[in-house]
Amino acid sequence: MQTPTQEVERELRQSVVIRFAGDSGDGMQLTGTQFTTATALMGNDLATFPDFPAEIRAPAGTTYGVSGFQIHFADHDILTPGDEPEVLVAMNPAALKVNLPALVRGGLLIINTGAFTRQNLDKAGYTTNPLEDGSLAPYRVLAIDITALTLASVQDFNLGAKAAGRCKNLWTLGLMFWLFGRSRESTVEWLRRKFAKDPNLAEANVAALNAGHVYGETAELPQGVGIYQVAKAELAPGTYRNVNGNDALAWGLVAGAQLAGLPLFYGSYPITPASTLLHALAKLKSFDVVTFQAEDEIAAVAAAIGASFGGSLGVTGTSGPGVALKTEAIGLAIATELPLVICDVQRGGPSTGLPTKTEQSDLFQAVWGRNGDAPLVVLAAATPGDCFYMGIEAVRLATKYMTPVMLLSDGFIANSAEPWKLPRFSDFEPFPVHHHTGPVEGFHPSLRDPKTYGRVWVKPGTPGLMHRIGGIEKGQDSGNISYDPDNHHAMTKLRAEKVARVADDVPEATLDSGEPGGELVVVGWGSTYGAIRQAVAQVRAKGRNVAHLHLRNLWPLPRGLAALLRGFDQIMVPEMNNGQLDRLLRAELLVDARGFNKIAGQPFRIAELAAEIERRLGVAPSPHANVDVRA
Repeated sequence: MQTPTQEVERELRQSVVIRFAGDSGDGMQLTGTQFTTATALMGNDLATFPDFPAEIRAPAGTTYGVSGFQIHFADHDILTPGDEPEVLVAMNPAALKVNLPALVRGGLLIINTGAFTRQNLDKAGYTTNPLEDGSLAPYRVLAIDITALTLASVQDFNLGAKAAGRCKNLWTLGLMFWLFGRSRESTVEWLRRKFAKDPNLAEANVAALNAGHVYGETAELPQGVGIYQVAKAELAPGTYRNVNGNDALAWGLVAGAQLAGLPLFYGSYPITPASTLLHALAKLKSFDVVTFQAEDEIAAVAAAIGASFGGSLGVTGTSGPGVALKTEAIGLAIATELPLVICDVQRGGPSTGLPTKTEQSDLFQAVWGRNGDAPLVVLAAATPGDCFYMGIEAVRLATKYMTPVMLLSDGFIANSAEPWKLPRFSDFEPFPVHHHTGPVEGFHPSLRDPKTYGRVWVKPGTPGLMHRIGGIEKGQDSGNISYDPDNHHAMTKLRAEKVARVADDVPEATLDSGEPGGELVVVGWGSTYGAIRQAVAQVRAKGRNVAHLHLRNLWPLPRGLAALLRGFDQIMVPEMNNGQLDRLLRAELLVDARGFNKIAGQPFRIAELAAEIERRLGVAPSPHANVDVRA
């Protein structure tokens, strides 16, 4: 039974940034997700950023095992999970050590004192107890023995010490619901569904949730620790749901297959942060979806190519290291001219690199990373919700031009969430695929559409249309194996021209904000969208003529881009890599693009982008030592 919410006067805030942090076994992702759900139901706009440890089982209490979840919610439109948390929940000393530098001065710090034992302090690298040495003086501290209060709240359920201790994240969540005026109802319902087979465990967690809420209602909070409310945001009318990038991408791929009238085959091998794409698609079998977890990356892409040869839509998903393993097979799809969608959810590299951290370092690999002259279409999603639409676009282009399409996402987009207005499927124009069935006379597998250069797509077993395709070069007028040098030259040029013609089938380059011509344009791609847009808005509010252009079509580049960029005095290209798009723009368009690069496994902050824009405009020095500005 929930305790009735006490009517109190709350401080109204336009926005709040909260970070939950604890050991990887403390349930911080679950806590953040449930807080996100309750916040969405309150009608706030929001953006989240889960931050996972890379180790599967790091030693408990160490800094290597710290897991975090940041949420930014507001009464207005927001596009990022926030630069710095204003509230930090630290469940143990390691979480405090890792995350305290990010907390704003004067921010609210909620600490589980029950975890601050000498052993845990030593594991985190503390020589003195920060609760006692005065180092937390710049912050508003709410120190609570959450561990003890949780155990007391569930003692009637006879869970055992270990299971009872695991409820402390729900106790903490109840307190946070109280402090920020969130309803517990959605979480209570979720707990009872999740633990339907163990009602005692469900009710124990509900009791812990309620106990944390009651603590907030009844405790005398320290001076400076208030209770807050963020009003509803004015969102466009419609039905919304929280969506992360991988879920939205799965739905977009399925929607694209439905619009094309094709069954979808998804072949993949588990790899962070792309694995949940397989999980999401596996739940959609009723939409003519087949999922296949292969023994390795090569088998996964080869199976997808085989599915496309058989007349289905072949899709494969991975991250950067997996793309490297799939490269030869991707070249096979280019040579055989079969539709294939490759979803690259990028992560930090090289090699194993930073498996759970975000990066944008696969652009060169996507555009040029194959043996031979082997172009394909490269797209990039900008936000979690945008993954849905880019998934549809990837399917459309792959099937229309009979070519592989690589769709770039990254760990930030994949795991972040935002409210997404559900579209009407009837509003999308179908692009049905028509497999070639005749005429038989004069048929060969290299017959082409004169406009797109896409070759005919024939299902094996179609009467009279027996054919073969493969990785060895084919004659352009027969489809037969050919070692003729002039033919190879012509076929290489033809495949390149086919991909180049995609530029005529996508929107021309346009600005996302600002006016053509001016002092500076910020050109981005992928997950930098939100930070760039808000940084540009801040600088424009100061009267500077700055614009934002965000690319979703990375190869071929959209028409009109060169002329648009040449109208600005400066071109700034922020990327989470060591400079790739700026070099691509310089090479292809002969424009003076200058990179601004961050390779830290973390997304750009609005403040660092705004400061760099102003520095380039000659109004401020660059204060960010960790950000490399390439000359």
